[in-house]
Amino acid sequence: MTLAGKLMWTPTRAFADGSQLAAFMTWLRRERALDFGDYASLWQWSVTDIEAFWQAIVDYFDVRFDTPASTVLADRTMPGARWFEGATLNYVQQVFRHAGNGPALSRTAIRHAGEAQPLADISWDTLEAQVASLAHALRRMGVTRGDRVAGYLPNIPATVVAFLATASVGAIWSGCAPDMGQVAVIDRFRQIEPKVLIAVDGYRYGGKAYDRSPVIADLVAALPSLTDVVIVPTLGSDVDGAIGRADSGPRRHTWADVLAHDVPLQVEPVPFDHPLWIVYSSGTTGMP
Repeated sequence: MTLAGKLMWTPTRAFADGSQLAAFMTWLRRERALDFGDYASLWQWSVTDIEAFWQAIVDYFDVRFDTPASTVLADRTMPGARWFEGATLNYVQQVFRHAGNGPALSRTAIRHAGEAQPLADISWDTLEAQVASLAHALRRMGVTRGDRVAGYLPNIPATVVAFLATASVGAIWSGCAPDMGQVAVIDRFRQIEPKVLIAVDGYRYGGKAYDRSPVIADLVAALPSLTDVVIVPTLGSDVDGAIGRADSGPRRHTWADVLAHDVPLQVEPVPFDHPLWIVYSSGTTGMP
């Protein structure tokens, strides 16, 4: 942490030893002949020789580009700095290359539980299969690079699948929790004009069930950009009944429908500065 260009905090020796930071410093000594005796000197190098530091980060973490960058930092202007110009890659590619191969794919990728959901695991191969299937479904819905996909979802595995599937096709993700009311969600999603909405029909909290079908109906009515809506069943609510006739408005899909495709994962390489997701301010001082 810095203030006015001065280091305000440095990790203790016990904190640093055995950390990823310590491993990075060891790598710098071995691969770059750069020997930093402490955190402060490493930090000073990172803000002085900016291009060398970030190239070292890319090399150390083995970030793989489909197209290599012509330069690390083309323009230092802030705002407007241009990083790794010319490079293309995809976030999802970086995620799944760590899954391994063969038996390693059966390792746990996500461990989850909820009020009405006992502790369970999702393996890497299952996660990849679900992401590949939903990505295929999104492409069939007409989602392409730069389109927005919005999630009205809690912290559940389906949210991870939806985000990764969105990113894999080069689309842009944005999400709101289902405990947010329709006005707060509409204020956010209307700005980005999402093409697809992925939503739970409800959620449980404190032993109570909260049906979100009326909110989903309001979102569909307020977002004319929507072409498709995917419902993740949680309570078994009648979302179609809340929205109205199925032959009008955006097409509707169940979560089972979009996970039914047995296809390999395909990822779309995008420029390094391509947006991954959209987040919002609190909205307490104006439109979020």
